[in-house]
Amino acid sequence: MSKIIVTGCNGQLGRAINKELLGDSRYEIVNTDVFEGDGITPLDITNVDNVIKFAKEVKPEAIINCAAYTAVDKQESDVDLSYKINAIGPRNLAIAATELGAKLVHVSTDYVFDGNGTRPYVEFDQVGPVSVYGKTKLAGEEFVKQFADRFFTIRTAWLYGDGKNFVKTMLGLSDKYDEVSVVKDQLGTPTSTKELAKAIHFLLGTENYGTFHGTCEGDTNWADFTEEIFRLAGKSTKVNHVTTKEYLEKNPQAAPRPAYSILENYMFKLTSDFMFADWHDAIRDYLEEIL
Repeated sequence: MSKIIVTGCNGQLGRAINKELLGDSRYEIVNTDVFEGDGITPLDITNVDNVIKFAKEVKPEAIINCAAYTAVDKQESDVDLSYKINAIGPRNLAIAATELGAKLVHVSTDYVFDGNGTRPYVEFDQVGPVSVYGKTKLAGEEFVKQFADRFFTIRTAWLYGDGKNFVKTMLGLSDKYDEVSVVKDQLGTPTSTKELAKAIHFLLGTENYGTFHGTCEGDTNWADFTEEIFRLAGKSTKVNHVTTKEYLEKNPQAAPRPAYSILENYMFKLTSDFMFADWHDAIRDYLEEIL
C-alpha cells in the first residue's frame, strides 16, 4: 500500500480528498495540517527541514498539497505570510518530493490570471496576477516547476465543499434576509471539491505530469449562481443583480476580484478522457448532501 501525504487536510479540499481516496485500497493517507488533531500530524510546510524530515519518515508515493492561505483581502497587508504559505510551502514540498522520488499534486488558482479575458483561459495563456494572493500562488507554481521532478499543478476556481464557502454563506443569508445583492459581472465556474478530488485521484494513477485547469464544466456569474442555489434549496430570497462597482461602494474589498475567471480544462481534454461534471449537476449533488 502506497502512502500519500495530504497537507491542509482540514480544509475543504483536504476533506474531499480523504473521502475520495477512502475506498482505494492502493493508498494509505497520512493527514497533516498546521494543528494536531485526531489522526492528524502537525506539519509546518513553510519549514523546509521539517518537511524533508517528515517526508523521509513517511516515504510517500505522493504528496497532495491542499494547504494554502486563501483569505485574499487579508493578504494585501500580510504579504510575508502569504509568500511563506503559498510560495515557500509548495517549494519545500517540491524539494521533499524530488528527494523521495514522490509525485506532487499542487493546487493553484484562477487568480494567477489578470481576470480581463474574453474567452476561457487555457493552460498555455499568459499569466498576470493582480492581487497578492494571485502573485504568491503563481510563485508557488514556479517553485513547483523548478524543484519537482514529477508534478501535477491544478488550477481551480470558485471552490465549495465541506467547510466555509460561498454556497453556505448565501444559504445563511437567505435565512436572515428577504433579498440579497450579488455581483453579476464576475464570470467563472463553480467547482465542487468532490469533482476536483476525483480529478486528483485520476491523475495520481498516471504519469501525465504538467499544469492543468480543473473546474466543473460550463460557466455563470455570482448572481445567477446564487439564484440556482436558492432554487435548488427551495429558498424564496430575492437576488438583486448588481455590478462590482455598486457592490464595492457598500462593501469595500482590499483585493481586486477577477472579472473573468472561466478556465478551460484544455490539458485534461488533450491528454486524457477525464471529464468534470457540469456545474449545475455538481451544485445539485452538493445541496442534496448538505440539506
